[in-house]
Amino acid sequence: MNTEISHLTSNAAALLAQTDAQRIRAIRSRRWLVYPRAKQVLERLNQLLDHPRGTRMPSLAIYGDSGMGKTMIMKRFRDQHPPSFSSLTGKLKTPVLAMEMTSRPGERRFYAELLTLLGAPQRPRADIAQMEQAAMRIMEAIGVQVLVIDEVHNILAGTYREQRIVLNTLRFLSNRLQISLVCFGVNDAREAIGGDVQLARRFEQFTLSRWAANEQFEILIALILRNTPLRQPSVLTAKSLRRMLQISEGITANLFHIVNTLAIDAIESGQERITDAAVERWEPEFDAEAAFA
Repeated sequence: MNTEISHLTSNAAALLAQTDAQRIRAIRSRRWLVYPRAKQVLERLNQLLDHPRGTRMPSLAIYGDSGMGKTMIMKRFRDQHPPSFSSLTGKLKTPVLAMEMTSRPGERRFYAELLTLLGAPQRPRADIAQMEQAAMRIMEAIGVQVLVIDEVHNILAGTYREQRIVLNTLRFLSNRLQISLVCFGVNDAREAIGGDVQLARRFEQFTLSRWAANEQFEILIALILRNTPLRQPSVLTAKSLRRMLQISEGITANLFHIVNTLAIDAIESGQERITDAAVERWEPEFDAEAAFA
């Protein structure tokens, strides 16, 4: 690679041929970075897919504050295992099915959301048993192996009885279809899953903790910079890294926001690199939810 762009990945370097507006648009768009912590989670998720089918399938619960990258990991896992159609058998296979827990959980609403995701027609007067059977029939037919549920902490929005019913439903689906469950949620989700002791025992727990001043944090910043299409390398001191950690409060989404904003400023000013002075001047504006939750 040309030494002038050796500070970038090949994909980021390719963006240098585009206009400033196109580069800025690319910086603002969602992008996936394979940092060690996310790679560890994905490897564990892939192991669930390879696990032999049987009773009491292992499951995984991933907790973390809002903005720590849970949804990005979920989407990455889903996208790595997309639905596939076999022209020989004429069957659709969907190994990973991802859904979001409804804002006010209940058995009917849960199955309605699941059937909508499966593209199944729903009869207005169908009872819960019919909805349950339809969902299981379709999931078995398309070969679902892992059911991923985002925002699982929404279970806590229901009454105690509603919470118990939804948890029983999850355990029933796992048992009957011999599938693994993967639940993503904020730290309160521990309480939600813990409401069913039998279900909770099946879950291995993984916490996406806030970033701290260590080597993993330095690796993350280096990866973000290598994937940010600036013409000049950005060499930041330990003082700048400490400031970025402090003002981001260790939240992944905030760190992306900081680097993205500084990178856009660097393009618009013609400086083409992020400097220590720019980091020192930068003031946080976290009014809106960032795109890396």
